[in-house]
Amino acid sequence: MHGPPLIGWLLVALCAATGGYCLSQMRGEPPGPGRRIAGAEALMGWGMAVMAVPSTVLDPRPWGPPAFVAVFAVAAVRALLPVPHGVGLPGHRLHHTVGALAMVYMALAMMVGTTGGHHHTGETVPGRMAGGVPLLTGVLLVYFAVYVVRSGLRLVPMTDGAVDAAGAGPPGAGWSRRPELRHACRLSMGIGMFAMLLTL
Repeated sequence: MHGPPLIGWLLVALCAATGGYCLSQMRGEPPGPGRRIAGAEALMGWGMAVMAVPSTVLDPRPWGPPAFVAVFAVAAVRALLPVPHGVGLPGHRLHHTVGALAMVYMALAMMVGTTGGHHHTGETVPGRMAGGVPLLTGVLLVYFAVYVVRSGLRLVPMTDGAVDAAGAGPPGAGWSRRPELRHACRLSMGIGMFAMLLTL
């Protein structure tokens, strides 16, 4: 990722913390749809953290973008696979597919930037990942903007009953299984994805 290093490091911290939380959540889940969702979110968080590292510190080209494309293409296909007894999961699968394909898109943009995203002087234009398609980038930005707003609204309790329902969780649930923290992590990843798409 190109751009101001401070923004890059903030995204690294945000996405790495989110990925770490999702990993701890996955370890605390019994085998089933919940563990699969947490694993997909952990992969997304750590992948975003690596991609957000400022290019002055770590420029993954030429090996990085193809690796991102391969990993998240597989993640997109896996997210589409039906989950047995997965009540309410199609929406999660669709979102994870869109997120994984957005990572593939950004990785492809990095690859194009390596070969064709150069200024007339022959230098890569600073502050941009060349190669993004403006229309597709705009569609993804709108999608993640709406997702961030919806995720944020889920964290806003509307009634006292909603507060109890959102914060309860299973009896004896630890911090890794609190519903409001799950929503906060999804909100964080949505914000991170939106910010990274802005660099295209």
